[in-house]
Amino acid sequence: MRPRTTLETPADIRRSAMDLLARREHSYAELQRKLRQRGASGDMAEVELDRLVEDGLLSDERFCEAYIYARSQRGYGPARLREELRQRGVSESLVERSLAEADQDWQALADQVFAKRFPEGVAREPAERGKQLRFMQYRGFSGFRAD
Repeated sequence: MRPRTTLETPADIRRSAMDLLARREHSYAELQRKLRQRGASGDMAEVELDRLVEDGLLSDERFCEAYIYARSQRGYGPARLREELRQRGVSESLVERSLAEADQDWQALADQVFAKRFPEGVAREPAERGKQLRFMQYRGFSGFRAD
């Protein structure tokens, strides 16, 4: 008997979704995309994902919270996190609420990231200072001022 290459039954779809959720939290849209890539039909995938939401096993709120925590621990700021979450299909209102509720001092994190990357402090030359500011913007600290 040959192994299935597509997810044909609701049980297959649920099992595949549970396997993915066992590794880490996923957003609804992210999990839907992955299931479709594995061969699940769109309608059957939606039904199973809705059941996972009802069962409390899939939650965009929980995904947002875990994602913000993990990425901020790696030195990424709110602007970058906002964009990454948007790309993962999380609603704008949920992203804004999650960032506001995050137990994170963004200015202190920005200062810490800057000090780690630039131990010599703020550059005197405009070109080097621009490089520092671009780095901070890339990391998601758009309002950062290196004074």
